[in-house]
Amino acid sequence: MTENFQDEKKILSYDAMDILKLIPHRYPFLLVDRITECVPGEYAIGYKNLTWNEPFFQGHFPENPIMPGVLQVEAMAQCSAPLLLSMEKFQGKLALFAAMDNVRFKGIVRPGDRLDMRIELLKLKGVIGKSHGVGMVDGKIVVEADMTVCMK
Repeated sequence: MTENFQDEKKILSYDAMDILKLIPHRYPFLLVDRITECVPGEYAIGYKNLTWNEPFFQGHFPENPIMPGVLQVEAMAQCSAPLLLSMEKFQGKLALFAAMDNVRFKGIVRPGDRLDMRIELLKLKGVIGKSHGVGMVDGKIVVEADMTVCMK
């Protein structure tokens, strides 16, 4: 984990090895490669590089490979983990995906794409966090969702 300070805000970044320490997901279900920017309790920015080797492309669909929408939302949920897990009161906890609302799929994600994700924390009450995520490919929105996470 790398720390920067800008305008009195602590800005964190997580490389692939840091992400493995933060969340329990592993291949083939680890769907975030890097968190480039995270302000605890505010927002996180990260990405997933998609390659032909992704196991879901083998069956979804062999002649027309598309990243399943539910995995796009899961990738955003994983990208949102540092929002809360980097806060002192939640360090060492497990972030569980509890709900998704207002999900909209607006484009296709294919092999060779980079799914850029921006997650903003909307509300935190006790151990429940609500956030809004946007996923983009080449600057165009492909998915949006409101997500709820419960800390255990």
